[in-house]
Amino acid sequence: MSESTVWWLLAGVLVALELSTGTFYLLMLAVGAVAGALAAHAALALTGQLVVSAVVGLALVVGCYLVRRRKPGDPSARAERSVNLDVGETLQITQWQDDRTASVRYRGAQWTVLLREGVSPEPGLYRVTELQGNRLVVDKA
Repeated sequence: MSESTVWWLLAGVLVALELSTGTFYLLMLAVGAVAGALAAHAALALTGQLVVSAVVGLALVVGCYLVRRRKPGDPSARAERSVNLDVGETLQITQWQDDRTASVRYRGAQWTVLLREGVSPEPGLYRVTELQGNRLVVDKA
């Protein structure tokens, strides 16, 4: 069996593993194996094939990792309006406590309101951004 055939089989196995596990990184390693197969077709020595495969696979994995790391994560279900109808509603806060909480009458009941990090506690209009347990997390409206 030729070296290029081994590389193509390895690429196929990596693609099959990626399909069964759902990890995108295995697909990048499969592309590295394809690069190794192309290097074998170009008559590079086994060392050259390994280096080409490793460099291409590693570069793609690192690139994929960096791209995914830059994108913000999915918002919490507690912060989606389709899950929690309180998200997006506005509240009038008249006084904040020292621990960055307030008590407000909302929907016929007394609620504890938490101020999102980075927002200064001052009286005014606030928008509900998330529900944490039985507390409303708010941001300046």
